[in-house]
Amino acid sequence: MLSLGNWPTDYLKRADPTLAAPLALYEKIKGGLRIVALDSEASKAGITLGQSLVNARALVPALTAREINRPLLEAGFADFADWHSNTSPMVAVLDDVSSFGDLVLDITGVDHLFGGEPAMLHMALTRLRLLGYSVNGAIAPTIGAAWAVSHFLSSRVVAADGLIGLLDALPVSALRLNEQQVATLAQMGLKTIGQLRQRPRKPLQARFGLSLLTRLDQAYGIIEERMTPRLPVAEHHVERRFADPIALMDDVLACAHDLAIQLAYRLEADGKGAQAFHLFLYRVDHKVMSLSVNSARLTRDPHHIAQLFAHRAERLSGEYDAGFGIDMIRLAASSLDALDASQLGAFSADEGTEDLDQLNDRMASRLGTMAVLRTQMVASNMPERAARLVPTQAGKPDMASSRSFTRPVRLLPVPEYVAISAEVPDGLPALMIWRRQQYRLVKGAGPERLETEWWRFAERLELVPPPEPKEPEPGKEPDPPPYIPDLPLHEPDGKARDYYRVEDEDGRRFWVFRLGFYSGPTMPSWYLHGFFP
Repeated sequence: MLSLGNWPTDYLKRADPTLAAPLALYEKIKGGLRIVALDSEASKAGITLGQSLVNARALVPALTAREINRPLLEAGFADFADWHSNTSPMVAVLDDVSSFGDLVLDITGVDHLFGGEPAMLHMALTRLRLLGYSVNGAIAPTIGAAWAVSHFLSSRVVAADGLIGLLDALPVSALRLNEQQVATLAQMGLKTIGQLRQRPRKPLQARFGLSLLTRLDQAYGIIEERMTPRLPVAEHHVERRFADPIALMDDVLACAHDLAIQLAYRLEADGKGAQAFHLFLYRVDHKVMSLSVNSARLTRDPHHIAQLFAHRAERLSGEYDAGFGIDMIRLAASSLDALDASQLGAFSADEGTEDLDQLNDRMASRLGTMAVLRTQMVASNMPERAARLVPTQAGKPDMASSRSFTRPVRLLPVPEYVAISAEVPDGLPALMIWRRQQYRLVKGAGPERLETEWWRFAERLELVPPPEPKEPEPGKEPDPPPYIPDLPLHEPDGKARDYYRVEDEDGRRFWVFRLGFYSGPTMPSWYLHGFFP
């Protein structure tokens, strides 16, 4: 756990060296301007959090005050958290108290790379202090204990056998409780966590709710508290550090190709392949750029992996910014599964499916996932609902059971009304008028009767699944909503359809259906739904 209590002011002073200390940030709270962040100089001068801006200026006339920009600070801290993935593969922002200031790093299995836990903690604190950040840290068996120690004690490594005694002596506010809960506990005479832990649990739950007991159990390890990493968890990764930073995209892609070869050897040794690959570019200015690509099938082909990143880089070339240079590149693989080695014999037949999947991967990487689609069959009796379009890199679905009646390859999105002459009641169509043009039908087959799916509600047909909404980046306008066809709703109580395959005198083949029956109270109507090759 790394606690940067003065992150807002330290970050702004690094971004703008002209800002003079003491520095404080204010925000309008309940109609008044209140101090919400300050640096160490302002704190030493006697300014406190929550103090009014007027009183703070009266106390320290030389105070530099700025209005807090929370979106900017949150975005900057998110980039700062991603940069710490060069130390631990799992990094998260602990935002239950504040959206910036607390970093959680899972160092399980990586501390030996830095000479043990004390040396790793010393390294993390030293490099941040050299950058000008006020930071305190702790390594503990639980997230709650690490947070409590980093906020209320000096930096240290907490052993499992000393966890209980250390937490018992800390104040109750070290449990990440809200102000009202802390004030109520103080009125009850409960000042330390040890005193709280000795009280009966049921009265505490009845008065404070389950959140207090949850925080207590999480701190002592009775309940596991899980973190949510910001970056994808890399099951296999390789990396390269540079003595002199690089900046050109060509150098980055050349390094990515070399790393792909190393990663392929590791995957092959474990008998695995991957479908998701992530390239992390660690900049000198403590920011991380990431590129992610996907593959339709399991692969460990280094050339194919490198080509995916090359095509993605072409798409994002305008957004590429190496800053002051890149000093480390990491290539990671996720979505792993077993992939046996294949041996090609003299008489083996290449179906070409692998080459087609790789082509789709490259096009999707260059054009975007939703730009390369394929047809996915859906279990539905209604022809317009029996297929939809999905990304080619989506998992291979189970094909719906095919019907014995031949279906056309091309379907109209919405059946179009036509005028047809046919024998009553079930005779084959003989003449069709569609879009003011007459077609003399000489051949036909049918009917095939399709009943409506009564178990479905009035659902709208979706040819392409709508994309998930994304929040715009700070300072940028949101993207316009994607175009979604306004297709008709499904009618569970609709009439049955009788489909016919017909052919005109010029050899054009159509798929038409009659909606309703001649024996009903209303005359049926005819529609054109598709075309045969």
